Amino acid sequence: MRIGQGVDVHAFDVEGSATRIRLAGIDVPHTRALIAHSDGDVATHALMDALLGAAALGDIGQHFSDRDPQYAGADSLVLLAKVVSMVFDAGFTVSNVDLTVIAEQPKLAKYTLAMREVLAQALDIHMNQVNVKATTTEKLGFVGREEGVAAMAVVMLQ
Repeated sequence: MRIGQGVDVHAFDVEGSATRIRLAGIDVPHTRALIAHSDGDVATHALMDALLGAAALGDIGQHFSDRDPQYAGADSLVLLAKVVSMVFDAGFTVSNVDLTVIAEQPKLAKYTLAMREVLAQALDIHMNQVNVKATTTEKLGFVGREEGVAAMAVVMLQ
């Protein structure tokens, strides 16, 4: 058994710069875009880092550099598929995932089931092996001031 954890953070752009953000592969309505080289999916990025960490394969920056133009605007689910392939090639299977998105806005409770479904499919595991939850920081810090979104993930590999 191997355990990995991942964290990612992205800042918001200006108000009115978007109609949605992408979190755990799901488009969530929001009036501010996340500033990022790829699609800014902090949840999927944290999950990828957790997977890579558990398999001792580095981190997403090593594999998908934000300085590399081929990843500009990249779909994080496509990158996740590459990470899953690397993890499987290293001889591991995913046992379970626990993912937390930290944001004051947008509210995410009605999206977490769809997020679980998308991630389970991407990981080729059953939905009961994937948990997604959301929390706020009670108005504290950069997340509380609605300056950005953070995510943390923990995975167990066999």
